Amino acid sequence: MRSTLTRCVVLLGLLLPSLASAEAVRDRFSAGGYFRIMTRPDFQGGDGKLGYWNLTGRLLNEGPWGTLALKLDLLQNALRGDPWASVVTQIEGGSFQNTDANLGQLGAFAVTRLYVEAGNMLAENLSFQLGTLERRFGDLGLYDMWPAEIFYDTVGLSARYDTKHVEVLLGVGDAGFQTRRADYSTILSAGGWVRLRAAGHFELGVGGQYRHEPKVEGNRNAPYATPGLNYEDFRRREVVKRWYEEHPKDTLFPNPVAGESSSYKAIGYLGFGGFGPLRWNNFYVNFMRLHPDNFYSEQYEGRDYVIFVREVTDERYQWNLGNEMQVALIPELLDATWGMILGYHLNKDNTVAPGEDNRTFYSTVLRLQAYLTPTIHLLAETALAREHSRNGNLYREHNDSVFRTDSKGVPDSRGLFVGDTDTRDTWQLKGGLILNPRGPGIFTRPSLRLLYGLQYSNQNQAYGNAFSDDLDQYNVFKGTESHWHSVVAIEAEAWF
Repeated sequence: MRSTLTRCVVLLGLLLPSLASAEAVRDRFSAGGYFRIMTRPDFQGGDGKLGYWNLTGRLLNEGPWGTLALKLDLLQNALRGDPWASVVTQIEGGSFQNTDANLGQLGAFAVTRLYVEAGNMLAENLSFQLGTLERRFGDLGLYDMWPAEIFYDTVGLSARYDTKHVEVLLGVGDAGFQTRRADYSTILSAGGWVRLRAAGHFELGVGGQYRHEPKVEGNRNAPYATPGLNYEDFRRREVVKRWYEEHPKDTLFPNPVAGESSSYKAIGYLGFGGFGPLRWNNFYVNFMRLHPDNFYSEQYEGRDYVIFVREVTDERYQWNLGNEMQVALIPELLDATWGMILGYHLNKDNTVAPGEDNRTFYSTVLRLQAYLTPTIHLLAETALAREHSRNGNLYREHNDSVFRTDSKGVPDSRGLFVGDTDTRDTWQLKGGLILNPRGPGIFTRPSLRLLYGLQYSNQNQAYGNAFSDDLDQYNVFKGTESHWHSVVAIEAEAWF
């Protein structure tokens, strides 16, 4: 008996370190993520979304989505100031079984983040990140947008010094694959930000990112420009045809000229709150010069020609501003979130054709959530948006607008103009019953929703659909005039 007891004590002594080690291994791993899944019966031939995009708020305008973030601590810091290291990966995509055309295929998902992060090696509060470098000051929850974001396209190395009151971020890397994909060319990327925090009531941040694509003669994926390119010919994909019409005696299309390309993005952020009914207010702004495009192909008289378009795509600029305010109108009974966005997009090269590169848009969204009980809520949201094309008609206001396309009364039979109005106005109203198991809060999740949405737009059929949009189909599928659209939605959304 005594011998048996002794053996048990020895065995227990041997197992305890292993059990402790196993517990530590389990603690090293963590997972989190997000998903939304829904069904939205649409009896007007739509694709299950109330409108075209998130300009009128993300609610009922987004499809399914899932994100899974995995973190493994490679080295845990036992005491404050000890070195630490971890690896993080994120997988996300927009398809689940029976919710969309992809039917949940894994091809609809991608590994969007993978990096190793380590800290407290050179100094306390100093960490390094190697891999994907995407960083955000925050987001506009009503719109699901991130105006103050940098390094979305960059893989490389960053250093971050983060204390209670100051955060400094510096990074450098390569943005070539995100920008060029299979036509990869090195695009050097560098930038950073500074964020200041004060007493939990104020935050102020500024930052930016610069990209440079160097000149590399002989590399067809590097920045080149076809000489004498005319924007209208480029837009119509008639560059080669027009050149041979103007040079009938020449037999050789001109060779491209090597050069270099650059782009940049500046961001700003102001956050404040904790005053009376104001919980928090986020304001974001960015100014961007988009990176020039590379090349495309045209066919003329049986031959293929590569057209290099750096010189007609290097003057594209954007201003984007967004604000979101969270207010407790009646504590524990009624909350409100109010958002606004403004965009001004300019393409100096394009003065002939309407498009999203020359437009102004603005929107406001107001969501109210009343708490009947801690877990049963009522939601009401309204949104109003205007989009204006500064280069002429971009939207189709009538069912037969394919016959009305013109520019100030002058027919455009060759197709640069695509509609009969230069402005799209959209109004949406959404409401319904919400079940929040975790209690009150507009952004508290998980959330189970039964919603009805109604939209009016001056554009005909301003939602995703398979209605006729060209003359060939119009003779068979004539369609109808439809400015109202509605859907019923059963949705689930959660962070975990």
